[in-house]
Amino acid sequence: MSRSRDVVEVIAQVLADRAGNVTVAEREGSDVTHIELSTAGHDLGRMIGRQGRTAAAIRTLAELAESDERRVSVDIVDAP
Repeated sequence: MSRSRDVVEVIAQVLADRAGNVTVAEREGSDVTHIELSTAGHDLGRMIGRQGRTAAAIRTLAELAESDERRVSVDIVDAP
């Protein structure tokens, strides 16, 4: 697990009504770390925020938490 994944998970659990519904998965690419944040529909809006500001902030913090020069991609999806 990377520090960026941990940052995304902590922020998402704080924002969500039910922290148990938050799932964060990570996979490593050649030069990019992909993080997928999934949550229930009613919490999805909280993760995205008005005009995507919260999502942008989550992505920025994930990039800053990464220790090396790797890029970080954070995708926010609706849990099935």
